[in-house]
Amino acid sequence: MTKNIKPKKKHLSLVASDPWLEPVEQEIENRLQRYQDRLNQIKKDYGSLSKFADAYNYFGIHYDKLAGGWFYREWAPAAFELFLFGDFNDWNRTSHPLTKMENGVWEIFLDKEIYKDKFVHNSKIKLLVHAANGWKERIPVWLNRVVQDDYTKDFTGQLWMPEKPFSWSGDNFKAGDLEELLIYECHIGMAQEKYGVGTYWEFQEYVLPKIKDAGYNAIQVMAVAEHPYYGSFGYHVANFFAPSSRFGTPEELKSLIKKAHSMGIAVIMDIVHSHTVKNIHEGLNEFDGTDHQYTHPGDRGNHSAWDSKLFDYGKTEVLQFLLSNVKYWLKEYHFDGYRFDGVTSMMYHHHGFTAFDSRDKFFTDGVEWDAINYLQLANTLIHTVKKDAISIAEDVSGMPGLCRPINEGGIGFDYRLAMGIPDFWIRTLKEKKDEDWNMDEIWYTLTDRRPDIGTIAYAESHDQALVGDKTIAFWLMDKEMYFHMHKDDPDMVIERGMALHKMIRLITISLGGQGYLNFIGNEFGHPEWIDFPREGNGWSYHHARRQWSLRDNPDLKYQFLAGFDKTMISLISKHHVLNAGFGDLIKSDDWNKTLVFEKAGLVFVFNFHINQSLPDYEFFVPESGKYKIVLNSDGYEFGGHNRVDDSLEYETMFNEQEGKHYLKVYVPNRTALVFEKI
Repeated sequence: MTKNIKPKKKHLSLVASDPWLEPVEQEIENRLQRYQDRLNQIKKDYGSLSKFADAYNYFGIHYDKLAGGWFYREWAPAAFELFLFGDFNDWNRTSHPLTKMENGVWEIFLDKEIYKDKFVHNSKIKLLVHAANGWKERIPVWLNRVVQDDYTKDFTGQLWMPEKPFSWSGDNFKAGDLEELLIYECHIGMAQEKYGVGTYWEFQEYVLPKIKDAGYNAIQVMAVAEHPYYGSFGYHVANFFAPSSRFGTPEELKSLIKKAHSMGIAVIMDIVHSHTVKNIHEGLNEFDGTDHQYTHPGDRGNHSAWDSKLFDYGKTEVLQFLLSNVKYWLKEYHFDGYRFDGVTSMMYHHHGFTAFDSRDKFFTDGVEWDAINYLQLANTLIHTVKKDAISIAEDVSGMPGLCRPINEGGIGFDYRLAMGIPDFWIRTLKEKKDEDWNMDEIWYTLTDRRPDIGTIAYAESHDQALVGDKTIAFWLMDKEMYFHMHKDDPDMVIERGMALHKMIRLITISLGGQGYLNFIGNEFGHPEWIDFPREGNGWSYHHARRQWSLRDNPDLKYQFLAGFDKTMISLISKHHVLNAGFGDLIKSDDWNKTLVFEKAGLVFVFNFHINQSLPDYEFFVPESGKYKIVLNSDGYEFGGHNRVDDSLEYETMFNEQEGKHYLKVYVPNRTALVFEKI
C-alpha cells in the first residue's frame, strides 16, 4: 500500500537561498502578504499605485483650464478653519477661507478673471490655520517653492508658475545604460570655494566638469528638499515638494540635472522620508492642530536622537503624501533614483539602537511593519515610474531581503550602503597601530556580503567628515596637512598618510561591492571637517566649502591624490571590476602585511607593512604569460617614490609542486600594485 507523501513546501526564493531564514519563513511570508494586501487595496481604491501617487497634481495649487482659475487644496482633517492669504489679497488673513470637503480635504477656487494680475508668478502666499493649537501661520504642504526673507529669515510660500515651462527636449539619458555605478556624493551649497552658499548654476558650470573629468558617472545630491536650518545638512526637511531656494530656482535645478545627463552622469537624490523637522511654522508638525496628522502621536512620534518627528506610515494619507513625493521628483525633475536616508531608523521602533544578533531582531522584536510596507511600495513605484531608476538604502542592520525583489520576500532596493566599511577604516585608524593591521580582517570586512545583494562600497562619506569626526585624510595626517603639503617637503607623516589614503581607497573600491561612493573633495584628501554656519562657530562658512584651489595648485601634494583617484576610477571602469563579483584571494600574508587577490582579470597586490619592502616576492597568478603593472600607487605622478619600474614586464614561472604559475616581484612597503596579463 502506497503512503500519501505530503509534498515539500516550496520556499520563497529569499528563504531558499538562505537556510538560516527557514525558522522565520512565516514572518517573511507575512511581510509579503502585508505588501500585497496594501497594494491591492490601493489598486481597488485608486486604480493603480502610480495613480495613487499622482496626488501632487491634486493637492497644492493648480490651474484648471476648464474652470478658468486656480484650485488650492489641503488635507487638514482636524482643523477648524483655513484661510489663504498673501500678495494677492494684500495679506488679509481671513478674507479667503477654504471650504471643508470630504475626508478632511479643504479647497478654495480663485477665478483667473479676478486674480490674473495678483495671483501671479513669484508672488508670496501663506496659510492661516485655526485649530486646537490656536491660530498658526503655515506654509502650504504641497507647495513647490518656499523662500526665505533675507532680513527676517522667515520662510514664505511662493507661487512658481513660469510662463514658459522648462524644456527637457533632448534629455534621453537612462541610468540603466551605466555599466558600473561610480557615485560622487555632493552638497550644492558647500561645493564652491567661496565663503557662502553655492548655487545650482555654479555647480552645473564649475563642479560637474570636475566630476566628469574625475571619471564618476553618478552624483548623489544632498539637501535638495527645503529645510529651514542649513546646518542640518538637509536632513530636517520641512517642505518636501520644494527644492531648496538657497541654491536657486527650480529651473536651475532642472538645468543642472539636464546638463549632468548630457555628460552621461546620473543624478540620485538623497531623499529623507525617515523623519521630518519639528518646526511648526515651516513644516508638517501639528499642521491640523493635532500631533498625529502626518506623524505618530505622543512619544512614538518623536525621534529623540534626531530631535525630529516620525511619520505614521500606516495611515493612507501619509502613504499617499510620501509616495507622491517619490513620483514627483522622478517625473518633474528627472532624477534617476534615490538614496533613502535612515532606513534602519524607519524599519525598527528602536531605530537601530540595538545589537542585531538574532533572527528575531529582524522579524519580530521592534520591527516597524508599516515602514517596511512603505519602502516596498516606494521601490515598486520607483521602478514603475522609471524602470531603470536606482534605489539605495542606508541600512546598518543588515535586514534580510533588503535588496531582493519583493515577490521573493524582499524589500526591493537595488543597493545597500556598506556602512560597516567606513566604520572599519575609521576604527582601524583610531584604535590600531599600523603594524597591528590584520590582513584577514581587511579581507573579511571588504567581502562580507551576500553575492545577490547589491552593495555600494565606500571608505568614507559625509558622515565621517562632519565636525566631531575626521576624514580619513585628517585621521592620517592631521595638523601636518597645514604645514607639509608642499610637493618639495619630504615629511614622514604626510608620506605615510598619502600612501595609506591611496591604498585604502583602492582596496575598498576593488573588493567592497558592486558600486562605489566618494564624498566631494575626499578624493584629493580635502583637509579638516565639515561644519555649517552656526552660533557656535560665529556663523562661519570656513568649513562649509570645498577648497578646489588646493587640488589645482601645482606646488601642493593634493594633486597627487586627485590624480591617483582619477587613474583608479579609470582602471576600475575599464576592466569592469565592480561587476566582477568577489575577488579570489591568492595570498593573505599577515607576517608581511600583504594581500594578493585576483579580480576581473587583474592581480592586486597590497603591501601595508610600515617599513618592510619585499624583494622577489612570490605569489601565484591565474594564468601563465607575461604581466605588466597598470597601476602603481608609489608612482612619482601620485606623490610616491617610484621604487618600481612600471615599464618592466614580468614573466610567470611554474611551481611544479603546486602545479601553479607564479610571479616574482619587488613590492615596496605601503604600496599597491595592480598587474594585467599582456
